[in-house]
Amino acid sequence: MKPNKMTTVQSGNSVNRSRWRRGFLLIPLLLGCFGLSPVAQAVLPAPDGGYPGSNTAEGEDALLSLTLGFSNTAIGYHALYSNTTGGNNTALGFDALLSNTTSSDNTAVGFDALLSNTTGFGNTANGYAALQSNTTADGNTANGYIALSSNTTGIGNTATGYQTLIVNTTGDRNTANGIDALFSNTTGSFNTATGGSTLASNTTGGSNTANGANALINNTTGNSNTANGLYSLQNNTTGSNNIALGSFAGTNLTIGDNNIDVGNAGVSAEANTIRIGTAGTQTNAYMSGIYQTTVARGLAVVIDSTGHLGTKGSSERFKDAIKPMDEASEAIHALKPVTFHYKKDLDPEGIPQFGLVAEEVAKVNPDLVARDDQGKIYTVRYDAVNAMLLNEFLKEHRTVQELKSNAAKQEATIAKQQTQIEALISGLQKVSDQLELSKPAPRTVKNNQ
Repeated sequence: MKPNKMTTVQSGNSVNRSRWRRGFLLIPLLLGCFGLSPVAQAVLPAPDGGYPGSNTAEGEDALLSLTLGFSNTAIGYHALYSNTTGGNNTALGFDALLSNTTSSDNTAVGFDALLSNTTGFGNTANGYAALQSNTTADGNTANGYIALSSNTTGIGNTATGYQTLIVNTTGDRNTANGIDALFSNTTGSFNTATGGSTLASNTTGGSNTANGANALINNTTGNSNTANGLYSLQNNTTGSNNIALGSFAGTNLTIGDNNIDVGNAGVSAEANTIRIGTAGTQTNAYMSGIYQTTVARGLAVVIDSTGHLGTKGSSERFKDAIKPMDEASEAIHALKPVTFHYKKDLDPEGIPQFGLVAEEVAKVNPDLVARDDQGKIYTVRYDAVNAMLLNEFLKEHRTVQELKSNAAKQEATIAKQQTQIEALISGLQKVSDQLELSKPAPRTVKNNQ
């Protein structure tokens, strides 16, 4: 019984092998017939697994239309369905690269990924409907649910995350990383968005960079903005050339241009302004490259209680109600200069100081002191004191000049009078001499007695 059983098995195997041999012989013959036919058509039904030309197809109608394409891989229903001569394409998923015909080097993974692509090459789509509408655009990368799903001819875009660049159609070279990043972008180009909802409202604005969740979230048509930090420049809509660094930096800006906000929320509609730090948060500032640096044509920099830096212009075009100082400067005669040391928490070295006490100055003239943001007396306006000193000096100088002039006149008068006196004395002497000469000679009287 045992030998018979073994013989039966061997006989069955021989028959099976014969059938397989006949099948393998038929395949080259069929392929040869199709190759020699004047109207060559793709194999129907598609073979399970390998095609000629290093092509691989698994799934109903995968690579159905293939003719001369090479090194393609199609796995899934209708994957690479229309591909004819395109090569080096990879399609994994229902209708992935469905419409691709002659394009090469595309990769589509997911339902309807690169569904409409026809001749665009070098695209990569991973995710449901990623790059679904792409037709002829090249070099796009989409990773995530419906990422770049509306893109048609925009090239060189990279979208990573749920609904990234979902509305983009013709915008080029955009990079979106994060859920809803560049969500509304249509034709804007050269934008970079990293973080959830970054540049989500951007439509046609270009060359923007947003890093951090919700950065530049409301920007629509603003160009060349840079936002780094959570919610940075979040309310900017049409403003351009703004820079914001830090969480919530520039968050108050809306339509202003050319602002730089570092660690500061900025001011709505502000333009051409630099803001660094936040009042009440940063209480000390250090900057290198200034101390011991001589600027021959430099101006003294001043600051107000809001932290606004600037210089005091002295041109007539900046001034109103100009009039002589006159007696207003006489108040400085009541000032009391002192020597002092700053408290140790301000100056541990205790360097000797010379100046005035602001409270005492305010008693003389309140306009000669500056106050802090709470209205408290803070310091003396030494520049104003110096102007008053100059006025008093000039008044004293004029007085001295007048005294000198009067003295000179008096000296001239005295000299003239001295000359006149000397002339009178000389004249008197002459008269005296003449009188002496006109006197009769003395006579001698002889006494006859």
